[in-house]
Amino acid sequence: MKPKPPRTKKRTTTRSSTRPATTAAAARADSPARPDRRDDFRSRAAEIDWTPWMIIALGAFLRLLFLAVKPPHFDEGINGWFVDQMTKNGFYRYDPTNYHGPFHFYVLFLSQTLFGRNLWALRLPVVLASIFCIKLTLNFEPLAGRKVSRWAALAMAVSPAFVFYGRYSIHEVWLVLFSMLFILGLLGLWKFGTRGYLWCAGMGFFGMVLTKETYIIHLGCALLAFPVAWITHRMVRAEDAGPAPQRWNFVDMVVVLGTGLAALVFFYSGTFMNWKGVLGLYETFEAWFRTGKEGNGHEKPWYYWLMLTGRYEPVIAVGLLVSLLTLWFRNVHLRYLAIYGVGTLMAYSIVPYKTPWCIISFVWPLLFIFGLGVLLLPRHLRRTGQIVAGLVVAASLVLSIRINFYKATTDTEPYVYVQTYNDIDRLTDPLLTLARKDPRAYQLVGHMIRQSAYPFPWSLGDFTKIGYYERDNLPTKLDAAFLLVQEDKIETVESQLTDAYYTMPLTIRPYQDTSKLYLSARVFKDFFKGQVPDFVGGSSNLESP
Repeated sequence: MKPKPPRTKKRTTTRSSTRPATTAAAARADSPARPDRRDDFRSRAAEIDWTPWMIIALGAFLRLLFLAVKPPHFDEGINGWFVDQMTKNGFYRYDPTNYHGPFHFYVLFLSQTLFGRNLWALRLPVVLASIFCIKLTLNFEPLAGRKVSRWAALAMAVSPAFVFYGRYSIHEVWLVLFSMLFILGLLGLWKFGTRGYLWCAGMGFFGMVLTKETYIIHLGCALLAFPVAWITHRMVRAEDAGPAPQRWNFVDMVVVLGTGLAALVFFYSGTFMNWKGVLGLYETFEAWFRTGKEGNGHEKPWYYWLMLTGRYEPVIAVGLLVSLLTLWFRNVHLRYLAIYGVGTLMAYSIVPYKTPWCIISFVWPLLFIFGLGVLLLPRHLRRTGQIVAGLVVAASLVLSIRINFYKATTDTEPYVYVQTYNDIDRLTDPLLTLARKDPRAYQLVGHMIRQSAYPFPWSLGDFTKIGYYERDNLPTKLDAAFLLVQEDKIETVESQLTDAYYTMPLTIRPYQDTSKLYLSARVFKDFFKGQVPDFVGGSSNLESP
């Protein structure tokens, strides 16, 4: 027999020899399950309380939307001009007769340095401060309660006054912020006694001193409100009226006072370049008392704030009515806020000098009293009360939209006070258009021959050859690229002009006569195509360069 040939083993090849030993599915099966990132994000988002952030976002939207829709206010023009002088001199020279602290100007200086000389840069710091005030309102929750503080924050977010003046580059918003911080600190020390509230009270006080001389009213009313609150407590007992043990020591107080005093010296001394300015801390009151008593054209009757409240602020009106029930407030901190709010309203009513933007300085405590009004109702009426409160806030929002975006320069609105008219665009629009096309336009010669031309000194501050002539002063050569002439100077000026001009009336703001604007036909002819110059001087030659 022939031997059988040996068997050969059959080779088998598999792709697994070139693949990892485990597949992705096997790896997932062998390893602990990883949570889905999307589900994790959703679960975390669900845990966040979005209501405060929605309130802040609403307030920010109303304050930032179309921020440059209205021209610079008279006071904004002056504030901007002061910042320009800081750029030239290197510091702010505090003047006690100006009775506004230096802090606002240094903040504006920083903003304009970072973002340029424009209306957004001028207004943005105050807008951010106004938004922070809403956040600060929410920080009263441990003292006033969650519902009350949220109603107050929502009311502040949409209030016509807080939105309208929160879009102005003026000092009052800083006074609101620092006075809120001061009161938050005092009440926090009363209830909790912690070091953090000591810092709030200290920095709030020094911030007020750095902002405006009217801090003395807020300080006096804040201190007087304590004995009044104690008297009401003796009449009708409130909860948590006893002061908490204080958890700060003498060293903490020294540090807070040292920091605040250092800030006062730093800013009032013009960053140590004008030590005389420190004396203005007390010198300012002589001028302030005189102005407050005389009014200087801004005197108003005692009921002026009530009139503004009735016209624009339904939330504040409700808060005032609810404050009549102060004795029945169980929360002693809300009782204090009602006393302080009504007290500052009375103090501001006594002073003849009144400008509408001051209203935000003292009505903010009444926002909390408005929120409390819902909780004072019997339980079976609270749902109805919440609906009514929501309608009141909605009415406030409608009024806010109307005054901020439709009537922002309408001088028949009491909130629109000494506001610059859109008339100034007749000069600024063509002039700035030329400068954007050709920077050499910044060297054009211009004459402002009138009293109080603000806000032009700031608006046109980049134009280096503009002269400002008041009273009987006139430039040596009257012909220029443009002129703005006061009514009683028109005849004198026109008798000496030799060039051709396009002319039009221009009123800067209320309570001021209408000026006459002259735009050189040589310089601005492209803006008046097909039009003949309105005024032709003695030896005009339009064809000459």
